[in-house]
Amino acid sequence: MQGRGKREVYKVSLSVTKGVLSVEDVLDGDQVEGQGRNELTISSSSLKNLNDLLSKVTYTSTIYHIKTSDLATLTYEEHKAIFIIMIRRPSVPVLYDPGKDVNSQVTIITKTFLRYKELNILIASIRKFYPKIKIIVADDSLKPESVTGNNIEHYIMPPAQGWFAGRNLALSQLTTKYFLWIDDDFEFLKETRIERFVEIMEAVPQLDILGGAVSGDQFYFILEYDEGDENDGGCLRRIRGFHQPLPGYDGCFLVDGVTNYFLARTDAVRSVGFDPFLKRVGHTGSVLVGDQSPPPLTSYHLEVILKRRRQQTEALSSSPDPKPCTWSIKVQTASRSLHRLPR
Repeated sequence: MQGRGKREVYKVSLSVTKGVLSVEDVLDGDQVEGQGRNELTISSSSLKNLNDLLSKVTYTSTIYHIKTSDLATLTYEEHKAIFIIMIRRPSVPVLYDPGKDVNSQVTIITKTFLRYKELNILIASIRKFYPKIKIIVADDSLKPESVTGNNIEHYIMPPAQGWFAGRNLALSQLTTKYFLWIDDDFEFLKETRIERFVEIMEAVPQLDILGGAVSGDQFYFILEYDEGDENDGGCLRRIRGFHQPLPGYDGCFLVDGVTNYFLARTDAVRSVGFDPFLKRVGHTGSVLVGDQSPPPLTSYHLEVILKRRRQQTEALSSSPDPKPCTWSIKVQTASRSLHRLPR
């Protein structure tokens, strides 16, 4: 508060409708009327003391609601200002064992459908470099086969439930701070180091997702949303590119989408989940996280290499296996806010 000249008394009034106002530590010479009520008047002969008292005003909601708001009106002489007070119920923190190494920090999860040959190759490659890390497999195959091994959890689903139903199942069983999502036809190489993903997540705690892009192909993108009108509706466009570089990280830039190879914070992704309506289009659907203003993601280039086996299972195709290809992975990071796009 700033006055236009010296006054004997400075006086400010505050009023709200859904709560009560109070001021703590009132000094001699200052006057507060309406403590614990919805209308509060503060008077002081010192402008400095008045501003100090205003900084100590507290608001307490008298209406129970986990998410609402109130309008506060501040009046000083002939001036009036109205501002919003957001009312939120405090969230209970989600606690995880921080772990001492990647085996206690990360769980690898995947979803399989009829591709047991590729799945077993994936598991064998993981065990070559991470013999103790937990693996969770969600399986909606028509005729499930046994998947066994040390520290492997195999969950059988009703047949053909789809990508995201399987992801939700695997997500529900996590007990670690992070999880690594991979396709069941990936294969780990010696350059595939999960620790490098974790290092970034630990260094930048406001980030939620480290996603991937295939070398030579752009697997990150930005979203442009045109609200349109009531008659024609809106339009959501996926555009190849990025918003802007991320300050402080050479080679990092803000995007809106990642794809099918990512490390994520369990609590953040669990709060959003995956839409089981998307059954066979999980490659791009998995990254549609955002409201009408999608949260920023950042892309960070790392030498994290995976091999993807492109052959089909015998149940799907009898054609000869094509030559496997090597995929170079870029790492992408995301902000803490995750929301589902409106359908």
